Amino acid sequence: MPISEAQAQYAAALKAGQKCYKEAVIKGEYPYPQVLDEILDEHLAAGRTELGLIDIPMDRIVGTKSEGRRNAFAANFMPLLPMESEFGSKWIALCSANLGSEGIRDPIRCFEYLGRFYVQEGNKRVSVLKSFDAPTIAGQVTRIVPVRSEDEEIKLYYEFMDFYRLSRLYRVQFSRSGSYQKLQAALGFESDHVWTEEERKRFLTALSSFERALDAQGGAGTENAGDLFLLWLQLYKLSDLKDMTAKELAASIKKILPDAKLLSAEQPIDVSTAPEQSGKNILSKLIDSVLLPGHLNVAFINDRSSAESPWVYAHEQGRLRLEEALGDKLSVRTYTALNGGEADLLFDAAVEDGAQVIFATTPMLISACRKAAAKYPDCKILNCSVSMPFPGVRTYYSRIYEGKFISGAVAGAITKSGRLGYIASNPIYGVPAGINAFALGASLTNPDAEVVLRWTCVSQDAISELRAEGCDMIANRDVTTQQQAHEAYGLCRLENDGSLTPILSPVWNWGEFYVRLVQSIFSGSWEELGERSQKAVNYWWGLSAGVVDVRPSEAMGESMIALADILKRGVISGEIDPFRRRILTADGRLVNDGSRTLSPEEILHIDWLCDRVRGTIPSFDELLEMSRPLVRLLGVHRETIPPEKDGIQI
Repeated sequence: MPISEAQAQYAAALKAGQKCYKEAVIKGEYPYPQVLDEILDEHLAAGRTELGLIDIPMDRIVGTKSEGRRNAFAANFMPLLPMESEFGSKWIALCSANLGSEGIRDPIRCFEYLGRFYVQEGNKRVSVLKSFDAPTIAGQVTRIVPVRSEDEEIKLYYEFMDFYRLSRLYRVQFSRSGSYQKLQAALGFESDHVWTEEERKRFLTALSSFERALDAQGGAGTENAGDLFLLWLQLYKLSDLKDMTAKELAASIKKILPDAKLLSAEQPIDVSTAPEQSGKNILSKLIDSVLLPGHLNVAFINDRSSAESPWVYAHEQGRLRLEEALGDKLSVRTYTALNGGEADLLFDAAVEDGAQVIFATTPMLISACRKAAAKYPDCKILNCSVSMPFPGVRTYYSRIYEGKFISGAVAGAITKSGRLGYIASNPIYGVPAGINAFALGASLTNPDAEVVLRWTCVSQDAISELRAEGCDMIANRDVTTQQQAHEAYGLCRLENDGSLTPILSPVWNWGEFYVRLVQSIFSGSWEELGERSQKAVNYWWGLSAGVVDVRPSEAMGESMIALADILKRGVISGEIDPFRRRILTADGRLVNDGSRTLSPEEILHIDWLCDRVRGTIPSFDELLEMSRPLVRLLGVHRETIPPEKDGIQI
């Protein structure tokens, strides 16, 4: 490279350095590269590890090891000294000699700490290559290992070190715990899979394509590019990058940005605890009468048939109630996926058939819902699940714990042994709230009552185990519809001959939810909620909305029916709050002194058991195989569960 070109390059680099320096000073930020010796006391480090010669991402080089030449560079490593200075002459000579023919080949020497690099030898080489927007530079690297602690940054870095041992990659960085494991799984690798050189090349090629498309849209903004790429891989496959045009890739990235924004928010979900009432004035309502739909095409998508699943059967009854209530205002179709691979195709078919609203009735359909929401933004898509922070998909569930509280109070009043059995399904969001509400209801009528807990996801004969524990009342599975026979569902009395006599059961009334939800679309309150909330929306309605009820059996005496009715009216009016009382957890922690009301978010995310409960929340390893997919998706400790790998992608 001729000297004149090298001088022009220095002039451009100097201008960039001066601009960076001035902007930092105006913002009150440090204008020079960080100095590792000033921010780290190595005596407090856990040790050093020699990484050898690696390709260092340029954007991860943030400073120098020592303070030498501190004032020669701005924070972006662009020069600050005049071209006529000794420093400027050496920079220009290096630029001319090394880039003119053979390029810069000598590796730099630097230290890495918490994923960031600090140069010991080769500052000018870094500066020259940065001025040409080189993506990487070769360097001999020593890693300084921080002392392990509970600090979030340190924990995340230790996860990165495990990932680096497998992948030898610095290019992808994440800001949330568990993401490195999720990437391994998303690529179809086992958690301990060691990457081959070919796998690294294919991944980096795909990542570079994604980053170029992201930069073309103005970059990631406040979001981490690695976080965005991992989110993208949840909806698309790595191989899709080869087939997508630049326009299609840009569109796919644009679709995930709302999800990314919510995932980084402290409270990403807006919990709706009651049907919305329109707050519009008369003029707005008159305008709405013209603009709002007068007819809707509604689709229901199930992942099993109603004949084999009581859960799906309950939603089918809800669909029938919806059609009965709204009649000619609706056209309703049902689609059933007999295996998971058909789900995406069914959403396509529903939209092609004109669906404007889609209800997916099981949590396992959430992935297909997200893909469909990105593909069909004008279609209203809902999934029957909770705590899903995705703005394109609204979720719905019920506050069944309110019914559990009432059945617990009845159980406490009836029991003779004082030992009440409780059979829980899976340790997912909302289930611990039901267990605790039952126990608190029981203690309301019987302060000495104990609740013995068993899980169907762990035990295959919970009733026999509870009988052996001396329980004379058992809270079994709920009645899922008003039409279902009582049988041995809900709260039952355990008779001397071993049979179960139904007493009272909480009831899921999905028909009432579907009617009210569709009415909210006709009235415009659906849109009002969307305009008011910039979060994901989770409908979590209860007794007051009619979505939950309690149903007595013929064996329930009049006094107990009266008690249940009093409690039901109290919960509906708000005069009775199951969790507004002094509550101690099983390990003695005080969660409420009785002076406050727990928020919906607190109740929904309960992951503890109160001191009235004898039992524990099972770990993932304890679960029966059939329960693991649902718990992985909705488990109260889902963030600690190792991700499940997909098919091999690279």
